[in-house]
Amino acid sequence: MESPSTFGLAVPAAAGDAARESRFIYIAVPWTPMGGGMYKVADYLIQSQAERDDGPVLKPLDTRGEGGAAASLVQVFRAVKQLVKDRMARRVAGVHVNMAERLDFVRESIILIACRLLGIPTVLHLHAAQLHHSYRRFPAPLKAVVRWIFSLPQACVVLGRMSAQFVTDDLKVPAERVEIVINGVPEPVAERRPFTLHGVPRVLFVGNLSERKGVSDLLQSLAQPALAGVPLHLTLVGGGDVAGYAAQAERLKVAHKVHFHGWAGQAELAKLLADADVLVLPSYDEGLPLAILEALAHGVAVVCTPVGEIPHVLSHRMNACFVEPGDPASIARGLAQVLTEHELRERLEQNGRALYDEQFSLARFSIAIARIHQRQFGLSAPLVSNTLEVRA
Repeated sequence: MESPSTFGLAVPAAAGDAARESRFIYIAVPWTPMGGGMYKVADYLIQSQAERDDGPVLKPLDTRGEGGAAASLVQVFRAVKQLVKDRMARRVAGVHVNMAERLDFVRESIILIACRLLGIPTVLHLHAAQLHHSYRRFPAPLKAVVRWIFSLPQACVVLGRMSAQFVTDDLKVPAERVEIVINGVPEPVAERRPFTLHGVPRVLFVGNLSERKGVSDLLQSLAQPALAGVPLHLTLVGGGDVAGYAAQAERLKVAHKVHFHGWAGQAELAKLLADADVLVLPSYDEGLPLAILEALAHGVAVVCTPVGEIPHVLSHRMNACFVEPGDPASIARGLAQVLTEHELRERLEQNGRALYDEQFSLARFSIAIARIHQRQFGLSAPLVSNTLEVRA
């Protein structure tokens, strides 16, 4: 008998395998929509596993909770207590730790340290878009602490070449322990609304409403000359300073073009994407945003800034339209081009969907993570049959 999800790395069953069938892998993550992209990545990964008679292989370990900063530190110590309990029961095979920056870095570092002390193997999955900037400003003692934290896991998963270079060159993680895995998103479940020349084009923003995401620049772009006479309706999906940005839209006299939707769950966001004509994300800094991957999956044209890993996977006027960060006029020109040049928009839609099939499917992502889990933990989640069909 072999493990059902070794993907070419099959390990023959030993005498103790029956007892180990109830073992599992924790996905350590802020298990709340407040966790943003990390939460969605973990949720998609957990959704991709097939059912098992004795329970799932992949289980969330909440490292944040729903409260504020102080409450989140209480939650992370609850997570450590759970790890101790499961380690004593010899049920946890490993912990996949999803890490961003700031306070999340502290919380996930506590999990990594606890796992090292408990003898639980770990994989660190780095999602941080700004850690490389922050690290270079740290004093030498703090840099040493960060490097030590990154020395604890058995493997480090990163989103692309820039992140890989940062963890190997700056954080001194051996290259053989670094794995590049591009995030994946599910197939669309909602039918796409066709573009019509007679309707008002629908532009969608998805993300936390913040300056880093370029929300002020986006609102200012609506008042730029390039969009004069170009009808559009912008929907902003996400939490953050909704009231502040709504007031800014009023001051700019563009409020009639803007709707602040608030946070949307997976099914609701799928419907919004299916109804959208363009996704716009004018961020100053990013890793590889799930919002862009989800738009590509839906065949929605993308207008975005070439920051982080984005220019390494997307090409200007081939599968995305690049605009300059911090430049409302550039954002306006990009939106105007995609909304009025129908051949350009159709090319972005078709090529974007083809790129999703090639690189960003949930199937490819889940299999890549399962292979890492099998190597590092000796266990991986059995995946649903349509996931197993993708082997490349």
